[in-house]
Amino acid sequence: MEQHGNFQSKLAIAIIPARYSSIRLPGKMLVDIAGKPLIVHTLGQAMKARNVSRVIVATDDERIFHTVTQSGGEAVMTSPEHRSGSDRLAEVAATLPAGSIIVNVQGDEPTISPLTIEKAVDVLISDDAADMSTTCEAIETTADVKNGNIVKVVTDENGYAVYFSRSPIPYPRDAIIRYGSLEAALENEPALLSLFRKHTGLYVYRREFLLKFAAMPQGRLEKTEMLEQLRALENGAKITVVEVDEPSIGVDTKEDLHAVRQLLEGAI
Repeated sequence: MEQHGNFQSKLAIAIIPARYSSIRLPGKMLVDIAGKPLIVHTLGQAMKARNVSRVIVATDDERIFHTVTQSGGEAVMTSPEHRSGSDRLAEVAATLPAGSIIVNVQGDEPTISPLTIEKAVDVLISDDAADMSTTCEAIETTADVKNGNIVKVVTDENGYAVYFSRSPIPYPRDAIIRYGSLEAALENEPALLSLFRKHTGLYVYRREFLLKFAAMPQGRLEKTEMLEQLRALENGAKITVVEVDEPSIGVDTKEDLHAVRQLLEGAI
């Protein structure tokens, strides 16, 4: 078994990749929510995680950099050439101590629960065989099972990811034969929903694996499904998956922003 090195502590370092540009909601990292920029909310939630010792916002935009530092947070400027958040993450991770545990927190999740971060960190620290960890949630509606924007994950008996897909997996063949379609099967046997898990976007890496991962070329499955985590599976990585029950709202659309504003402004 590959050795991952000795960890310097049981604490992780969270990195929040944050770009200014966004196709559906430009400048979303700096939009005001309950009196604070979105990225500052995300930063604050990550800082509450008990097993995170440091939180760094990695950005290519000076407006985001100054917003974070003026709020008292830590930010670093990274290359504008990165194709993905994990590439930006790796640039920062390369400057951190060997053996570090690195958490990739999506910048557009201002309601992410510190408990979610804690669970993902704990499961990786406790499993020497795993290269990285990620999170999933139960799926509760047929619409979510069918939605290609909601990624499904299946795991083996030990909790390691077998596959991630935009398609409904696993495929309940016998029930679909009985009722004629997936929709009819789920309507007639609602218990089938318990088979499905929604993959959520939090990742925790061992630093050394993250650096290798960022250097790997895109794989065939990754290009087909447009899911970066499939690159790790295609290269033999072990991804341990932990189920969480503290849902978070990622802000990708104006509707998402409205929902988050209602939630956070109502909490004031």
